[in-house]
Amino acid sequence: MRLARLATPDGPVSGRYENGTIETPDGQYEVGRDGFLLPPADPSALYCVGRNYAETLEQMAYERPEEPDFFIKPPTALLGHKQEIPYPAFTDELTYAGELAAVIDQRCRNVASDDVPEIVRGYTILNDVDALDQQGRTARKAFDGSAPLGPWLETDVDPTSIDMWTDVTGERRQDANTELMLFDPYEIVSYLSERFTLRPGDVVAFGSPANPGLLEPGDTVEITYEGVGTLRNTVGSTER
Repeated sequence: MRLARLATPDGPVSGRYENGTIETPDGQYEVGRDGFLLPPADPSALYCVGRNYAETLEQMAYERPEEPDFFIKPPTALLGHKQEIPYPAFTDELTYAGELAAVIDQRCRNVASDDVPEIVRGYTILNDVDALDQQGRTARKAFDGSAPLGPWLETDVDPTSIDMWTDVTGERRQDANTELMLFDPYEIVSYLSERFTLRPGDVVAFGSPANPGLLEPGDTVEITYEGVGTLRNTVGSTER
């Protein structure tokens, strides 16, 4: 089942998504005619794992982590499906990274790996947009618009074995499977729940496969996770 959120003139609505229509207890809404898709979560925080694919470690000359390595993006980083990715004035190296993400369904702490499916609402796609030349600075990964998320939540999917690919303006840039993760999604959510109280709507992203890369103004980024969907965004003009 797919769940989506829609921005309408009367405020956000949520419901089951199918063939461009969102069904809610109050009626049906057509995407495009009645509003546009919002990020499919309203988190207090986005927990993003890095260095989670061996090929990425080799490509970036990173050491293999002994435990999940993560950082946090604020809710203001969120951007919806088909919304424009900003190109901030403070960077000349804007990059993409296509990641699978889970949305938490209930407040929880200390969740065992085997119990993680019970506290996940569904899975979606995150583009971990990065100002690569801002190494060591807080704004590098946390600026407004640096977390496109969507297009919806898929509730019926095995996150441990999903083919994925990323196309940038029609060119294939990433091609992998989540089974190549060093730490699987269940391990990661369990690990985070030992350190933080996870709350409904919180997002956990599981890291990017090899070949995250540079973006230029006007590029269109399409990130696909098979069985989940395709997140599509275009990069805006450089802010100068």
